[in-house]
Amino acid sequence: MLLEMVEKKFVSGWDDPRMPTIAGMRRRGYTPQAIRNFCSQIGVSKADSTVDMAFLEYFIREDLNKKTNRVMGVIKPLKVIIDNYPEGEQEELSAINNPEDIEAGTRKVPFSKVLYIEQDDFMEAPHPKFYRLSVGREVRLRYAYFIKCNSFVKDKDGKIVELHCSYDPLTRGGDAPDGRKVKATIHWVSAEHSVPAEVRLYGNLFNKENPIKTDEDGNFKDNLNLDSLQIVTGCRLEPSLSGANPGDTYQFERIGYFCVDPDSQNKEMLVFNRTVTLKDEWAKIKTAG
Repeated sequence: MLLEMVEKKFVSGWDDPRMPTIAGMRRRGYTPQAIRNFCSQIGVSKADSTVDMAFLEYFIREDLNKKTNRVMGVIKPLKVIIDNYPEGEQEELSAINNPEDIEAGTRKVPFSKVLYIEQDDFMEAPHPKFYRLSVGREVRLRYAYFIKCNSFVKDKDGKIVELHCSYDPLTRGGDAPDGRKVKATIHWVSAEHSVPAEVRLYGNLFNKENPIKTDEDGNFKDNLNLDSLQIVTGCRLEPSLSGANPGDTYQFERIGYFCVDPDSQNKEMLVFNRTVTLKDEWAKIKTAG
């Protein structure tokens, strides 16, 4: 069995989201309609054939895009302190649940002096095509304000752990009265109100596109991707997710689609499985060098 082949490096069970089983796909958040649409397009052939995984992921994104509410979740948090925001003050901002479904309505997200953003949304020495936050640069916080980074703090190991920024109170909602523009919009959560979570990032089970095709002396087991699961703890999510139930699916804005795992019932925090990523232009540029 495949589970024996990986020598217990993967979670045992046919409902492991990395396994190509219906149970595994369901736990990962694949929808029945997406799978049906995929099957109807690839057809049936008597000859052995393979289909690129990206083709299945296309149908998953297409289906989830129509029916899944958007939320803000920070996978790898970086603290942001807005120095000129009033101490102890907080406010509620309106956010759209799903731009593809007007009837999904809106929700309120809390905003405060201390926020979390993604670590990848800040660079100390930015690439020419990196338009997110860096010292002296201004960006838009989704549904909120323009903020400008003024300085940062590093720990004893040289890792950036805190940003100090200022905000423009006239830009509430994301537009500047003077007409100035910013090149990037990033997501965030209020540190005080955010919900802790564990996020499981699933990658391909194999390192090769077709693992069955091996050298004469090779074995397809040699192509197993032992990093196909990354468990990230310390994630922070907007408070609207505090009541999420196993099986619920959401789009984490700018990141991907995620499904609440049944393990959430046995832990003191929510556990999310990544269903599929969103397309990320900066990730392509970074990979290309």
